[in-house]
Amino acid sequence: MTDEDSEKEPEEQESSRRAEAAARFSEASSRAADATAKAADDLRHRSRRLLDSLSARSRGEGWEKPTGELAKYRSTWRAGMRFVLQRVLFRGVVNSAVSPQVQVHRRVKSIRGPFVLVANHTSHVDAPLLAMSLPWTQGRFLSTGVAADYWFDHWHRRLFVRLMMNAFPIDRGGSRKHAGTSKRLLRSGVPILVFPEGGRQQTGAMAEFKPGAAALALGVGVPVVPAAIIGGYEAMPKGRSWPVPGRPPVRVVFGEPLLGGVEESASDFITRIRDSVKDLYDGHHDEVLGSAVQDEEEDA
Repeated sequence: MTDEDSEKEPEEQESSRRAEAAARFSEASSRAADATAKAADDLRHRSRRLLDSLSARSRGEGWEKPTGELAKYRSTWRAGMRFVLQRVLFRGVVNSAVSPQVQVHRRVKSIRGPFVLVANHTSHVDAPLLAMSLPWTQGRFLSTGVAADYWFDHWHRRLFVRLMMNAFPIDRGGSRKHAGTSKRLLRSGVPILVFPEGGRQQTGAMAEFKPGAAALALGVGVPVVPAAIIGGYEAMPKGRSWPVPGRPPVRVVFGEPLLGGVEESASDFITRIRDSVKDLYDGHHDEVLGSAVQDEEEDA
C-alpha cells in the first residue's frame, strides 16, 4: 500500500460516516414528520368523536352525583318551578315588553350533559332571556353565577335567584369562600352560563372576553355553546330599569358547540369563542336592527 492510498483511506471512512449520519438524520426527520402528521390526524379524529358524542346518553349520565348543597342544582322539583317561572310567567312579561326571537343550532339540541354557555352581555334581562330560550332538555339545570354579597345575603333575594336562575354565589372583593363552585357544578352535570365580558356593555359594542370561561371548559372537558343577543342593548341600555317603549326586537342565537383542542390554551380558545359569538351577532344584526344601527355601534 502506498502513502497516497493510506491517506485516502481515512478520507473515505470519514465520507462514509458522514453519509451514514445524513441517512440516519433523514430517517429520523421522516419519522418525526410521520409522528406529527399522525398526531394531527388523531386530534382531528378525537375532536370529531367528541363532537359526535355530545348526544350520547352516557355523556349525560357519566358525571358525579351531586351531594349536599350541590344537590339542589339538579333538583327535579326545583327545575319544575323554574319552568313555570321562566317559561310561563317571565315569558309573558318579556313578550309584553319586547319582541323576542330565538334561533338554535341543531347540535345544541343534541347535547347531553354539562356545557358552558357563553354570551355577550347587553342588559339585566340577558340571563333569564337566555335561560328561557334554550331548549328545555339542555336548559332545565342551567346555573348562573351571581354576586354573593348582594343576592345571597338576604333570604328573599337568595330564594328568588335560586328558583328563577338556579343561581350559585360568586365572591367579590377578594373573598374565596365560594371558589371552585362552578367547576364542581360542571362535574356534577350542571351547565353554567358565563358572560366573559365581565359586565354589561357600555355602548352596545362587544368588549374583549376574559379567558375564565374557556379555562373552565378546558379544565373539566365540556363543550362551549356560543350565544349572541342582538337588540338587547338597544331595547334596554345600561341605566334603564325597563325596555324602551314599542316592543323592540331582541333575538337570541345559539351557535354550534365548540370543543377546546388538546394543546389549545385558554387564551386561544376564548378568542375562538369570541369570534363565534361575534359572527353570530354580525350575521343577524342587520336583519334584526338594520345596518344604520351597526354603523353607529362601529363609530362608538
